[in-house]
Amino acid sequence: MNPVALLTPTYGRDLEICTLLCESVDRHVTSFSRHYLLVPDCDLPLFAPLASERRIIIPASSFLPDWLRPLPRMIQRKRRQFWWSLRTKPVHGWHIQQVLKIAATITLPYERFCILDSDIVFFRDFDLARFEYPNRIPLLKMQDAVTADQPRHSRWLETSHRLLGLPTPPFPAPDFIGHIIFWDRLTTRTMVDRIEAATGVSWIEALCRTREFSEYLLYGFLVENDPDAAQRHSVVPKTQCISYWDDPTLSKDELKGLLRRADKDDVAFSIASFSGTPVATIREVVAESDAILAPSLAPAAAEFAASC
Repeated sequence: MNPVALLTPTYGRDLEICTLLCESVDRHVTSFSRHYLLVPDCDLPLFAPLASERRIIIPASSFLPDWLRPLPRMIQRKRRQFWWSLRTKPVHGWHIQQVLKIAATITLPYERFCILDSDIVFFRDFDLARFEYPNRIPLLKMQDAVTADQPRHSRWLETSHRLLGLPTPPFPAPDFIGHIIFWDRLTTRTMVDRIEAATGVSWIEALCRTREFSEYLLYGFLVENDPDAAQRHSVVPKTQCISYWDDPTLSKDELKGLLRRADKDDVAFSIASFSGTPVATIREVVAESDAILAPSLAPAAAEFAASC
């Protein structure tokens, strides 16, 4: 069996929340091979203390071509770092993180990967043994979730199909974007081959030229349109992560309320960094998670006891 590797693209501004992710992985996640943090070269010293026997810090330059270089930190817009080249318009760190996920998946010596963004925090045990190769892995698919009135998603839908050489489907269309996402190496390799065949350039150059794309939509639609890839996946309507995508900052009580709504299968939550919810608040709630979740587990325990 080939164990799952964990991938987390991150950068300096997410150091505090990424540290909390790493602590929660060490506490709750089992049966994985390595946890790789993919970071800009200039941020390596910041993340060095997180390295361990099972956690490897890899500079972004290890996966990027020589023609794609980061601009100096002094040249930033809204505190975002950009990468430049003579082949495409500049791309910012969010694009680079998507590229790194793909590049790491087809390069690192594992067959299966679990992608964890920096803002994910585990609050229950999560055993990855059942996702080892050659077992099937889950493919998140939310049916009819992308509609014409969603400007960004609708553009990503179009570019995903153009990059894969596929006709764009009508609305509504499925969405594949979420947290705790599993990828298969061979499927990802097929995806980049399709991109290169459809565009006539390297897959990284094609993505940098496009700029408006979603790596998860690319992967999801590739699986939908490739019978061999589909055989390696099992479609699921949700992941085991509670996601908060909104702007308003969460108070401690609101975050507790979010956690109380966890299903019995949920193992983690994710609070979007743009919400501005303080990491200290998240850390406090995580420390109290057992007590917060206990009431929601009580009915299930009573039901189990009654059936015995």
